Amino acid sequence: MSLPLVTIVIPSYKPAHFEACLKSALGQSYPNIEIMVSDNCPTEAIKEICAKYTGHLIYQRNSALREQNVLTALFGAKGQLIKPLFDDDVLHPFCVERMVATMNMDPAIQLVFSSSQVINVDNERTELRRPYQASGSMDARDMQRSMVLGMRNFIGEFTSIMFRRERLWEVGRHLFRYHNHDCTLGLADVATYFNLARDGKVFYIDEELSYFRHDQRLESNSNINSNPNFGYCFSDYIDLLIESCDIGMVAPEELAAMQPTVDDVAARLSGVFPMVARSQQRYHQVLAAQREGAQS
Repeated sequence: MSLPLVTIVIPSYKPAHFEACLKSALGQSYPNIEIMVSDNCPTEAIKEICAKYTGHLIYQRNSALREQNVLTALFGAKGQLIKPLFDDDVLHPFCVERMVATMNMDPAIQLVFSSSQVINVDNERTELRRPYQASGSMDARDMQRSMVLGMRNFIGEFTSIMFRRERLWEVGRHLFRYHNHDCTLGLADVATYFNLARDGKVFYIDEELSYFRHDQRLESNSNINSNPNFGYCFSDYIDLLIESCDIGMVAPEELAAMQPTVDDVAARLSGVFPMVARSQQRYHQVLAAQREGAQS
């Protein structure tokens, strides 16, 4: 069995649950790993925690903020395979081993993800996320169509995936941009999955291999009260739908059929998130242009 080097990349800012996160990386059953911590914490807390541990740990101080810290960390990975892990999430001890075995099955598999569990600050399980009832693969095209037409991210956060370093370098620095739309402030993870999986396969492992920490008491991008850009997590679905149609992934008639859904989302959220109204307006402009083109 091939044992490619895997880099577990940990972009870090919040120290509260970082040690548990790091221990889960160090405790992996898979033998050929390096763990790279990219520390953007305003204090020395994360550095001090890392100093307590030896092994395959690479520590770097990073002045880049938020998404730039993530990008810098990912592109610094040396492994053939990259496993992201965010600073308050946790991996199952067999996570890397299971994902590597899956990647080794087929070179066409560009992205692997698994079932995951949501936990709170007290490490209590609050939600099992199991999008399918069995393990299996799908074409990247089918994954993307399901996400944009269903307006849902069934893969989850970066902590739930593994991908190939070679594909990351093919995509380049515009990892969070899909076609003409920049998703950096919103669905950066979804745009990343589209880019990484492009023209390949995606494989789902029906095992609980990661634990995503979500709690309204936490400062997190997934919490509306601590993320001023939270509205882009809704508006980007509309924009990604438009971009998918523009490249032929979604047919014009499918785009038009989404109007009730787009208008319903805008009716419910535009009063709180003005970016949703702007994306709705862009959607209707595209529909109008398509109708004019059909009539001419």
